[in-house]
Amino acid sequence: MTISFSAKQPPTREYLACIEREEEMVRLQAQAKACKSVLVFGPEGVGKSRLLRSFVEGHPQALYIAQIHSPHAFLLALLTAMRHAANTIAIPENLAPLSTVSLKGIAGRALDTQPFLLVLDQLNGPSRLVTSLIKDLHHYGRTSVIFASRSPHMEDIGALQPLCADKSERVEIKNWPQPVALEFAYREAEKTLLSASNLDSAIPMIVEWSNGNPAAILHMLGMAHLPQYRLGDQIKAHVLYLDHRMGRR
Repeated sequence: MTISFSAKQPPTREYLACIEREEEMVRLQAQAKACKSVLVFGPEGVGKSRLLRSFVEGHPQALYIAQIHSPHAFLLALLTAMRHAANTIAIPENLAPLSTVSLKGIAGRALDTQPFLLVLDQLNGPSRLVTSLIKDLHHYGRTSVIFASRSPHMEDIGALQPLCADKSERVEIKNWPQPVALEFAYREAEKTLLSASNLDSAIPMIVEWSNGNPAAILHMLGMAHLPQYRLGDQIKAHVLYLDHRMGRR
């Protein structure tokens, strides 16, 4: 059965604004322009990383660090990002053998040389050593920092909370409203050639179960292709949902 919605239809303005997070991007850009640090928060899979990467693409001086495991690893990632962002800063080619203290000195001098913006994704409760390092770098060049966290209470950014303590310095990323999530699900189903005789009833259920979460929608649509979730030409939607909830695939 072919689905009634066609991805060839032009996307609505509301749909594009939501999936591209236009409102959130405007707020993020305004905070960055004002040289303020920002907390971007929202549930897992809502699109925080996608928003941050899109933001970085439009800001050559933004330094994106995907994960932080230790002060040394953080500084290596930071200096590598600096090397790609600015040709005017002399950064040694072979950084790995250098000590954390040496790497911190190089990063500090670079931050004093020209303005940068640190974009830190997936902090997941950084250690005191890491938070202390970020605070030091924040002050070296009066560098603004954008964080990503799953919690509005900011547990994930630990002792960095004072950098964005004001509510105006927090940007919440929410799950999509039902009409936008439904359009997204139908477009993705057609894009991946998902077909079933009960598709027009299965997709609304998937959207409802996802609460409009983009990652959850994609996960369940991916599962719908697998033989264990098919019965003839139908999707076993309830079995799929239970396994999704239990983290199975």
